[in-house]
Amino acid sequence: MVSREHKKAAAAALHQKLQLLRSITNSHAHNKTSIVIDASKYIEDLKRKVEKLNQDIEASAQTSSHDQNPLPMVSVETLEKGYLINVYSDKSCPGLLVSILEAFEELSLNVLQARVSCTDSFQLEAIGGENEDDGEIVDAQVVRQAVVQAIKRWSKSMN
Repeated sequence: MVSREHKKAAAAALHQKLQLLRSITNSHAHNKTSIVIDASKYIEDLKRKVEKLNQDIEASAQTSSHDQNPLPMVSVETLEKGYLINVYSDKSCPGLLVSILEAFEELSLNVLQARVSCTDSFQLEAIGGENEDDGEIVDAQVVRQAVVQAIKRWSKSMN
């Protein structure tokens, strides 16, 4: 049989734990059942808050990942015979050069001179000349649009 003193000590410990639970959960209840019910509601509320925070973090991560991976900047200038094409991105862009060169090929542009850096960032400076066999004259805006479309295709293939 459990002694009366042991029961008193157990009851006192339980009372102390219930009062601690009551204070942690900001409960104003006085009986044991109400304190436990308030604690249960408090836990459910915390679960909802954690779920909401996780959703916010996920949404923020998706937004920031889009913000951190903007498409490279493109500029095209008309030269006497051809175009000066500049493409720049803060990040390394594996495979982007191939996509841009394919766009040049589709436009029948010959790469006359090029400088490319693909290590920590991506930078392309190319002088492209029109293919004289083709006979078509391509506008600088058409060249820019073709390069931008190549970048967008590359970006989709990377995701």
